[in-house]
Amino acid sequence: MTGVPTARPASAALTALWRLTLAGLLVCLVGLLPWLSRTDPALTVLKARSAERDPTPEALAAVRDQLGLDAGPFRLLGDWLGALAQGDAGHSWISGSAVLPAVGQALGVSLLLMAGAMAVALGTAAAVCARPLWLGARRRLGSPRAGGTAAMFAALPEFLTASVLATVVGVQLGWLPALGWYGPRWMVLPSLALGLPAGALLGRLLADALPGVLAQPWASAAAARGLSGSRVARQALRHCVPGLLPNLGLFVTGLTGGAVAVEQIFDIPGLGRLTLEAATAQDLPVLQAGTLALVLLAGVAGGLGRAAARLLLGPALRDGAVQSPPRPVPPGRRTAPLVYGALLVAVVAFGLARDPLGLDTAARLAAPSWEHPFGTDALGRDVLARVAHGALGTLAVALAVSAAALVAGVLLGLVPRVSGAVVDTVNAVPPVLAGLLVAGIAGSGPATPALAVAAVAWAPLAAHAAALLERERAATHITATRALGASEAYVLRRELLPAVVPPVLRHALLRLPGVALALAALGFLGLGAQPPSPEWGLLLAENLPYAERAPWSVLAPAAVLALLGALAVTAAGGVRLPRSVRGRGRGWRARTDVPTPRRRPEPGHHATKE
Repeated sequence: MTGVPTARPASAALTALWRLTLAGLLVCLVGLLPWLSRTDPALTVLKARSAERDPTPEALAAVRDQLGLDAGPFRLLGDWLGALAQGDAGHSWISGSAVLPAVGQALGVSLLLMAGAMAVALGTAAAVCARPLWLGARRRLGSPRAGGTAAMFAALPEFLTASVLATVVGVQLGWLPALGWYGPRWMVLPSLALGLPAGALLGRLLADALPGVLAQPWASAAAARGLSGSRVARQALRHCVPGLLPNLGLFVTGLTGGAVAVEQIFDIPGLGRLTLEAATAQDLPVLQAGTLALVLLAGVAGGLGRAAARLLLGPALRDGAVQSPPRPVPPGRRTAPLVYGALLVAVVAFGLARDPLGLDTAARLAAPSWEHPFGTDALGRDVLARVAHGALGTLAVALAVSAAALVAGVLLGLVPRVSGAVVDTVNAVPPVLAGLLVAGIAGSGPATPALAVAAVAWAPLAAHAAALLERERAATHITATRALGASEAYVLRRELLPAVVPPVLRHALLRLPGVALALAALGFLGLGAQPPSPEWGLLLAENLPYAERAPWSVLAPAAVLALLGALAVTAAGGVRLPRSVRGRGRGWRARTDVPTPRRRPEPGHHATKE
């Protein structure tokens, strides 16, 4: 029986060693952060302990002597790793308390928040996919796709959603507590803020695969036999879910370490906030222990996701008997992308004619009018002009980062044994911490957010590509193609890549608003452009304190972000490879690198020349 060889113990040991090496390199890089940023860690620690204390040479010398900074970063790192091997992560440089209990408590809070956010995300994903799954399973309406409403949820910034929920639901209506972490009621609003965008994106990824699955012959045969729509729907989900489980593991880690802004808004003592505060104060023992906890969590979540995918596929993955993965259904007339694109272009074009820096103190926080269609901000600047001028830079950078992430994700997804550990390790780094590391190495500036987001944006695409590639390699038609003598280069070029690239490309388009949001979040936290730049993250950060008094100053940029999300999602549904590069259905036996078996003449007949 021809199949995919199982992993040998030596291969598993090498993979584990590779993962440990990557985790060690990340922790070492974090430990060098103060020296990479060319700042005096003694001064930073002194200011973090007491902002009013005068940094005299004697005070700085006392801090250096207490922390052993004169020994150098490598000596400090070696001492910390040696103590960690004995179960001691040291003491905080700021508070003096033991690190392990603080990190463990913060990790528990983050895991509880992650559980609530995942419940919201799974419910949202189910709501997004319910209609196309049910109607497609009953063979109605040509297996419709989910609409653009999910795109708008996915495009809403988490920090903006958190601020609106805290202000409206928590403060104005008083339905739920808006600050603190004291019980289940305090979980609701932050779980909604984190789970709604993640669930909308997860639902869109699932809805993208459903039409191709429901168009396969087995679905038609099931309908002809009179099977119920619920049974067909369950089988369709069984076909789609394995390719998404590795990304679900990435969502788990992202909801834990990437919830920094939400934890700050709701005053939640989670691991993401603890890591950010330690990075800002250069509290290395806490920062290193928090980063190591995130790496371990990412490894566990990624491993469970891959194991669950193999469990769902069963022995067919081992034996090379997986059914052919779904092929995209050709889209019909798609007017939604044109409408969303025209609206976005109109907003940008109309706002470019205005001055984004012009001040009008007599019109501070003015409501929308004919003169100022989006209103004005706290300095009397036209919000429409700032949104439009900020769109040029934000969209250009987001497109460039998404393109680089797509190329890196596909290339690294082709070598999953190498990239699997890298994906888990990179995904453990929150974008904020990545921004701090990039700022420490390359210096802060307008390019810092782009470099930071590009360093982590490829990981979900690589995980998706690796999952699709593993399943495609085990498909029966690949086994048959190899049995007929096709070379590995031919199989890769004409079979594997045409099956992997289109869904990963659509995935990259679905994540385009997320890239813009990550850039905006770094700007919101002060790691991006500086005033008076109209960059979207900075624009939201400047206007957020006035959201209750002048909601238009925040809702207008959020609406444009939602419009970008709707455009990306609806356009992603029409992404297909040109027919000239599709391998299947083009008579591959005509290729010179694949031998064509000769037919033997039947008995009693003479063979004729071709």
